[in-house]
Amino acid sequence: MTLSKKELSNKYKETRHPMGIYQIKNIINGKIFIGSSKNVHGMINRNFYELVYGLHMNKDMQKDFNDVGETNFTSKVLEYLKPNNDIGYNYTEELNILESMWLEKLQPYNDKGYNSK
Repeated sequence: MTLSKKELSNKYKETRHPMGIYQIKNIINGKIFIGSSKNVHGMINRNFYELVYGLHMNKDMQKDFNDVGETNFTSKVLEYLKPNNDIGYNYTEELNILESMWLEKLQPYNDKGYNSK
């Protein structure tokens, strides 16, 4: 049985994606960007897509990316958020808390990173 576009879309929306905190790092100067997402791998891909096409909102990271190229940027997931059994649960607050903890720990500001306080 083949699913329609609408059915595929609904199935995708119901799929649980890995949630968590991620880091994008410029390996030339060591600067990092910390972020969080309910779809952490999708968000990493989105960041790199935006950087490649010159569309990223973070102008400092975009400039460095343009200067040194994609091969000098890496990404990794710093921490995954384990989902609970409540399908309707909103993870936004938990992700914000986790992100704040990582920002406090790594201090990715000014010379050390691309985040802003």
